[in-house]
Amino acid sequence: MRRTGGLLYAVPMALLVAVLFVGPLGLMAWMSLNHWPLLGDSAPNGVANYEALREPLFTRAIVFSIKYTLVATVLVGLMAFGLALLVQRPGPAVTVFRTVFFLPAAVGLASASLLFYGMFNHDASPLNAFAALLGSDGVDWLGDGDNALYSTAVMITWKFAGYYMVIIMAGLQSINPLLYEAATIEGATRWQMMRRITLPLLRPTIALVLVLLVTSSLLAFDQFFILTGGRHGTATVVIGIYREAFTSQDLGRAAAISVGILAVLYAVNGAQVRFLRSAR
Repeated sequence: MRRTGGLLYAVPMALLVAVLFVGPLGLMAWMSLNHWPLLGDSAPNGVANYEALREPLFTRAIVFSIKYTLVATVLVGLMAFGLALLVQRPGPAVTVFRTVFFLPAAVGLASASLLFYGMFNHDASPLNAFAALLGSDGVDWLGDGDNALYSTAVMITWKFAGYYMVIIMAGLQSINPLLYEAATIEGATRWQMMRRITLPLLRPTIALVLVLLVTSSLLAFDQFFILTGGRHGTATVVIGIYREAFTSQDLGRAAAISVGILAVLYAVNGAQVRFLRSAR
């Protein structure tokens, strides 16, 4: 009886997941096997849509997305970890710093991108105005592919470092302080405590942060769409999907690319979690 009651409680959520997650995934897989124009009737075409995954334009988008993912994950992860170490101990001033560091996370990604667009715009950049006072010609922050990548990574670090700081800080505070006291009595240095206590016990938290960072970076869209419009070699895979769906008006090819990206994300995130578990 209790088991039946538990199943009944789970039915509403199961229906919600089926309607909002499983159903759309199934529709996406079906669309990927059809010629499906934005307007007009669809027709089966097998796996022809998956040829889009091998086209040079899309492979360049994959390379750029991977490069951006590596840069953004390292920058945001290290900054978040450093901030979490800085503010993990309670105190009046620490509470203020926690709030200040977390505030950018409350700003929408589109709003943050527009804010930094004004900062990086070559014609009206306050950074270039400051550089002019120093006798420099300034930098074309968004007009060059590499500059745009690193400028966007800086913006993403400002936006999300505080968010991931909170997650890492929760992991740090779950570690028993008696372990550090015992290590101090044994004469362990701070680096030894970091390597032998903090990092091993923080692996589940690190795994969560890495999965979230890698997923959000591989699926980057808003920041590059607003800052560069995908020009200068900064088109990500999601911008490629957007162009296939709404510029080329081919939902079937867009769905095929989405299926491919979903498979890659599943493999990458699974590999990350297995690696961190095996490192225990």
